[in-house]
Amino acid sequence: MKPLLQSHHNHLPVEVFASELRQVCGLFNIEPQSSSSVINGSIATRRFGAFEAAIVDVDSVHIERDKASIRQDPGEYFFLLIQDSGYSQVQQGNNTVELRPGDMFLVDSVKPSLFRYDYGQSRQISFHIPRDEAVHRFGNVDCGVNISRDDPLWLAMYSVLKKMIDYECMDQQHLGEAFISLISAYLHTNHRVDHAEPSEQLLSKALALINRHYLHSNFSPREIASHLNISERTLQRHFQVLGETPKHRIISSRLEYAYKQLCLRKDGLLDESITDIALRSGFNDLSYFYREFRKKYNMPPSLMEQ
Repeated sequence: MKPLLQSHHNHLPVEVFASELRQVCGLFNIEPQSSSSVINGSIATRRFGAFEAAIVDVDSVHIERDKASIRQDPGEYFFLLIQDSGYSQVQQGNNTVELRPGDMFLVDSVKPSLFRYDYGQSRQISFHIPRDEAVHRFGNVDCGVNISRDDPLWLAMYSVLKKMIDYECMDQQHLGEAFISLISAYLHTNHRVDHAEPSEQLLSKALALINRHYLHSNFSPREIASHLNISERTLQRHFQVLGETPKHRIISSRLEYAYKQLCLRKDGLLDESITDIALRSGFNDLSYFYREFRKKYNMPPSLMEQ
């Protein structure tokens, strides 16, 4: 299977690699499989829709997240691992799997796990799904879930992932939402999950509505509440578990979309003014757009061109 991404191996001291890994994925113990204090690997990040992903290249190393690491750095995420190239072995709970290119495995960051890279160079793409949001979308899932390649939903997930990577200028938000929905469908049809409470189902529906409609300038928490047949106050209460308000979620999604478009503009891949991008991102008030953009990214949109 052809890799989705190019490899970027560097020679990094173990301490540097561990520090970079912690910033992106949380605290792990790193054990090179040689006496060398240098690791041949790299760590990069990328955003797919509303979700961050880590691209981890490693060679001949064991990476463990034990109970001590979890106590020190809880890291409230689920990691969906996609083996992009090379081979690895992943262990969590009672499940141990050998991953080859294209294989997928869902890891719970609050449970001990062990990753072995004993077969030469290996690259994994790791989707980081906030735990609260994962529970709302997936229900309570057992740790260490292998996504079977024999299931047609695996092919659908892989196809959406490939499209997100190959066509960066497309609407990543909708593709990301489709990817997460496919994961949810797989888990509910193949594994025992404790179904979410009605309140969790409501939040999941609200998040899906935001992902579909946030670019519409007239879309607001009022429209979400009306669609779900609840009050705005009730809607806001459900969002408290995420540590944000519905309005903040909408604005943040618009800003992230605008940022992506400005990056394309900077690279010469998009011929639009900042005003046009702001309007297409759902902002009718340009002064508000500039203020919120500076607040989120610590610079005005115009500096994206430099």
